[in-house]
Amino acid sequence: MPTPILEKESLIPGKTSKLVLHAPTIASHARPGHFVMLRMSPTGERIPLTIADTDAEKGTITIVYLVMGKSTAILEDLKAGDEILDVCGPLGKPTHIEKKGTVICVGGGTGIAAMHHIAKGHSRIGNKVVGIIGARNKDLLLFEKELASFVDELLISTDDGSYGHKGLVTDLLRDRLESDKDVFEVVAVGPVPMMAAVANTTRPYGVHTTVSLNPIMVDGIGMCGACRVTVDGKTKFACVDGPEFDGHKVDFDELRRRLGAYRDQEKVSIDQYRSTHGN
Repeated sequence: MPTPILEKESLIPGKTSKLVLHAPTIASHARPGHFVMLRMSPTGERIPLTIADTDAEKGTITIVYLVMGKSTAILEDLKAGDEILDVCGPLGKPTHIEKKGTVICVGGGTGIAAMHHIAKGHSRIGNKVVGIIGARNKDLLLFEKELASFVDELLISTDDGSYGHKGLVTDLLRDRLESDKDVFEVVAVGPVPMMAAVANTTRPYGVHTTVSLNPIMVDGIGMCGACRVTVDGKTKFACVDGPEFDGHKVDFDELRRRLGAYRDQEKVSIDQYRSTHGN
């Protein structure tokens, strides 16, 4: 059944947008960590996007996407009032959330939006939530106001120092782990190099670290096998066994190699689309 787009907001012009979709059934069942599959046309591919927020009363879900390939370029051409042909979900395993104390939620890039939903889940159950978000510069930061509305503390870093701490999110994370021994978990959502760096940062402190491997997913239901990842020496599928795993057990070197497997084909596809659609 086609899913209406109720709202569309450009977060980073031409690069990242937020959609609010009318999807009552998904909204009532979705939990932090879940994702949905979208298909824009009968002959188009399905793409996985993590749910950034839900409102069960209004029957809406919020998704945030980065324009990277043809399918997200098609999605970017849609506007409020248009419909997405198919939206399937919620999929994947939800985030394990229990009341235990202080959790640090780290986000980078569009992963900040997905991290927002997880952080909100921890906040609602009564955990103390410290949010850490980062980007190359101030203009690329996402969901600052949304996170600031409920987290207990929000720390910000930018690579160029245009806002907050000049440096990486791992700088702020390391400082916090040094001073706060009550942290029971760190959750990281964002680019694979960032999540790997977070896992390496927390390892010496023995703090359980959860990472979301949604960047490697393709078909979302375990059929294509493209999202194979090695966790604790065993093969897992990010879409059906995850997308969240223990960051200290993920083979990030293998993950990086697999993530770039289709990069050349993706570039050809989006270049062809833009050449025929003038953007």
